[in-house]
Amino acid sequence: MDTNFDPVRIGIVSVSDRASSGVYEDKGLPALKDWLSRALKNPITFEARLIPDEKDGISAALVELCDAGCALVLTTGGTGPAPRDVTPEATLAVAQRQMPGFGEQMRQISLRFVPTAILSRQCAVIRGNSLIINLPGQPKSIQETLEGLKDDEGGQVVAGIFAAVPYCVDLIGGPYLETRDEVCKAFRPKSAVRAPR
Repeated sequence: MDTNFDPVRIGIVSVSDRASSGVYEDKGLPALKDWLSRALKNPITFEARLIPDEKDGISAALVELCDAGCALVLTTGGTGPAPRDVTPEATLAVAQRQMPGFGEQMRQISLRFVPTAILSRQCAVIRGNSLIINLPGQPKSIQETLEGLKDDEGGQVVAGIFAAVPYCVDLIGGPYLETRDEVCKAFRPKSAVRAPR
């Protein structure tokens, strides 16, 4: 374990009736784990949940993960307009504060690919010392919204939402998250940048 970086506990929640009942294999949790492991230098403890599209169950899982000390909780699935898509409602039900910029930016990124991005209802909230973010359901969309869009030379065309996550976690009293720039360069004001240990 690298002691140069703060350890972090991250909750990852895949919301799907069919995957949670074994009809098909869940792809959300592996996609989240893979991307976060590539993006962060911090030692990560993952708390994973695969649950059905039930509002009370989703809310309960989010509260449990926040109470367990997860500085960051990412959900995937259940953010569309279908009747069973209740992840945003479940998230807002446990929120103390809303962070609308995250949802706005995710939709901006997705609109570069599909006009149906405007049907997405992803949101982000703060509960205690935890940041909860609803992500899209598809692994490719998860990566695009977290990482942003790059040109052929690797230059950033549109910032992904994760660039703002470490500083947000700082501000709510969480661990100091350090990213690998080649995956996603975190942005902090100069006054908030910690000198390398």
